[in-house]
Amino acid sequence: MKIEMYDGLPLVSVLLSYNGKTIHLNDVLLDTGCSTTIFDTDEVEAIGLIIDRTNGRPKRMYGIGGESELCYEQIVSDIKINHHLFNSFQLQLGITKETYGFNGILGIDFMVESGAIIDLKEMVVK
Repeated sequence: MKIEMYDGLPLVSVLLSYNGKTIHLNDVLLDTGCSTTIFDTDEVEAIGLIIDRTNGRPKRMYGIGGESELCYEQIVSDIKINHHLFNSFQLQLGITKETYGFNGILGIDFMVESGAIIDLKEMVVK
């Protein structure tokens, strides 16, 4: 993944695959300070990734300054993020685009699970 800096923030593009459908998401924040990956509900609905009210749970997402937004946390099976297949991956769905301007946030959970290496000299994630 190529890292683009925008207003001092590292943004990447990701391919997200679920249920045999794939979507390309630009403007995804690469955030080592965020514990959980979250995607904008409106952006991922096209591939069938929707809130699972039966198996998920509502949760508050907190940012700098203590502001919070309601999102939904759930375990998703067989999801691919940039060709890395997760058999069981906990993520959040919420409103990130309207509130923060991002189509999603890749959290440290994704980075650890995928073994990502952030190279800020070359501006890529390997």
